[in-house]
Amino acid sequence: MSDHEVAPVLRIRGRVLVGPDEVRDGLWAVDGRITYERPPGADDAVTLTGWVLPGLVDAHCHVGLGHDGPVDAATSEEQALADREAGTLLIRDAGSPSDTRWTDEREDLPKIIRAGRHIARTRRYIRNFAHEIEPGDLVAYVAREARRGDGWVKLVGDWIDRDAGDLTACWPRGEVEAAIKEAHRLGARVTAHCFAEDALRDLAEAGIDCVEHATGLTEDTVPLFAERGVAIVPTLVNIATFPGLAAAGEAKFPRWSAHMRQLHANRYDTVRAAYDAGIPVFTGTDAGGSLAHGLIAAEVAELVKAGIPALDALSATAWGARRWLGRPALEEGAPADLVVYDEDPRADVRVLASPRRVVLNGRVTG
Repeated sequence: MSDHEVAPVLRIRGRVLVGPDEVRDGLWAVDGRITYERPPGADDAVTLTGWVLPGLVDAHCHVGLGHDGPVDAATSEEQALADREAGTLLIRDAGSPSDTRWTDEREDLPKIIRAGRHIARTRRYIRNFAHEIEPGDLVAYVAREARRGDGWVKLVGDWIDRDAGDLTACWPRGEVEAAIKEAHRLGARVTAHCFAEDALRDLAEAGIDCVEHATGLTEDTVPLFAERGVAIVPTLVNIATFPGLAAAGEAKFPRWSAHMRQLHANRYDTVRAAYDAGIPVFTGTDAGGSLAHGLIAAEVAELVKAGIPALDALSATAWGARRWLGRPALEEGAPADLVVYDEDPRADVRVLASPRRVVLNGRVTG
């Protein structure tokens, strides 16, 4: 079947998890869209059976990014397919130097919401990943990426300062405020990479919408994030790499290494404190660069390990995440993007690691 042929009628029998508290006995997919009404052609429908979730969300993923920067289209396709086979059907691409717009024409690849290219301070990020600029240019570059993205802009809020030998904030408060104001004027939300503590208060008070990683949240900034409604995407599968990074940098940057170990040691307590305070928490793997794609199930399991109830951890990759990103879940007329499992994922989120079937735009993939 070509990408533009009409998808077959599908019947999903079982338990459809329309929302955290709403379960239906089945649904249909017709012309790639969900319906709960028996359609014409139902007698010839392809039938799938199981427990159904909306296509999972990886809200921090990098399609088109590799170890050394941008990758070619074939590699980007492999990345997107790995995410799809894991059940990730909606990606918020949290910064990529590659132009992946061509994937929008592919009905067999996950849908991508782009944040443009990372915006970093000069020599304060991974080489070939970001626009590297000075503070005076921040507003102009934020405006540029707001126009190029899909409603998001990604800043690098902190990184190692080689002179200080530790993580420090990258941007002065005034420039951050002006840049976020400009992004909002252009209809874009702003997120920022932050490992450490120093940048968080300025970013929150400047009106930022989200912070990635957020390992530096403290008892002083957790209430501020909650009050301002700043979301976090903890990327715990990425934070698991901190001890190895710390060991590699120990000889040259001992303060940074000790700091990274402490952030790692506190990671679960930090996420649980954020959740308990009412901060919106969503799933992201930080796939691309150094991490493999297709790790969303592991990230949900990490949220549960941190103390987030299973149903809320599922929402962080399903209903809640889709609502946050402005995309439908399993509503009447929505794209038929869903994942079928053998068992109830609410009872054990580890079920997410073994999808029985993945359906994208009404077609069974794989």
